[in-house]
Amino acid sequence: MESFEVSGGARLVGDVSVTGAKNSVLKVMAAALLAEGTTTLTNVPDIVDVPIMSEILRGLGADVTGHAPEIAITVPAELGHEADYEHVRRIRGSVCVLGPLLARAGRARVALPGGDAIGSRALDLHVMGLERLGATFDNAHGYLIAEAPQLSGAQIWLDFPSVGATENVLMAAVLAKGTTSIDNAAREPEIVDLCEMLQAMGARIGGVGTSTLEIEGVDRLQPSAHDVVPDRIVAGTFAYAAAMTRGEISVHRARTEHLEIALDKLVQAGAQVGQLDDGFTVRNDNRPRAVDVVTLPYPGFPTDLQPMAIAMNAIADGVAFVTENIFEGRFMFIDELVRLGGDVRTDGHHAIVRGRESLSGAPVRATDIRAGAALVLAGLVAEGTTTVSDVFHVDRGYQQFVEALQSLGAPIVRRVDETLV
Repeated sequence: MESFEVSGGARLVGDVSVTGAKNSVLKVMAAALLAEGTTTLTNVPDIVDVPIMSEILRGLGADVTGHAPEIAITVPAELGHEADYEHVRRIRGSVCVLGPLLARAGRARVALPGGDAIGSRALDLHVMGLERLGATFDNAHGYLIAEAPQLSGAQIWLDFPSVGATENVLMAAVLAKGTTSIDNAAREPEIVDLCEMLQAMGARIGGVGTSTLEIEGVDRLQPSAHDVVPDRIVAGTFAYAAAMTRGEISVHRARTEHLEIALDKLVQAGAQVGQLDDGFTVRNDNRPRAVDVVTLPYPGFPTDLQPMAIAMNAIADGVAFVTENIFEGRFMFIDELVRLGGDVRTDGHHAIVRGRESLSGAPVRATDIRAGAALVLAGLVAEGTTTVSDVFHVDRGYQQFVEALQSLGAPIVRRVDETLV
């Protein structure tokens, strides 16, 4: 029903501030379930997923009050254990209530989650890790049903450093009896953010930021106050916007150390990256040079910025090879980029991008959160007008994206199709 109308040709210049991370806020909201009482979260982004997660928590018996950038979550002594399909189907991150429910209630009935269509993201590693802690699982009528009268520490090796599996096992282990070791754990900044919140609640976690987490279970946790880590993907999106539009953007409330490889790729493309006290600047005066990209778990190049890298390479000087190692469906948006004139060919999880001097505006569709943002950036460097539909995806991950781009000089507006209302 809503779309973004983007006109090309503008050079983006100015300042933007980054809010809390979408990929962290839902997890720390779930972590609040681990302690009776009121937990306060600040730097909460004003995105669609937060109220959905709030409804999931309310369905479990918690009271969620306030609104971005600060919310309070009051958790009762007795929790419910069922996360219903109506809300869980809308956001993949909702599955992170599984670990806290097993730890606090000893059982969970969670609808199999939805979210972006970017490829297979099975829950096998979540289930395997929680089973090692003593949980038993069944799958019936679209629900994952788990029971764990008593969780006990265990040695767990993840075949892949899955962020979601690391988070679920971690949140269950903090209240398990004994010591748990998670080897090949995910190292993303959002994992560190969750660990820091859990430590403030009284959890005993060693190896934070490394691939091996050591958790010594405690009897109970206390509610706390927590400031959500800045969103590195939003920060990176504006960084690539500056490079693509030959602009100059200062990104505030961002952590440069979380984007080292992504920013280095911009330097390779010819942009100038500078450090600020609270973030960084990106300036580019010329057409970008083509740069190869390989997505990998953190600290590698983030899969969530891969669409922006392909969009930049589509108007870069030269040929780039992009390899996607995380989500096989991440290339779905390439068909839309081709509609804008991009010269991109795919072979399995590889893409060959031959840069063109310009793209041409056309109607396109956002296939997921990051694809939608990347298509907007492509529209900003295309001749004529680009209309991006299905922008509800973008609203799930970017706070006031249109307004932020407008403040930088982007000719973009949000349109509502009145015929569909």
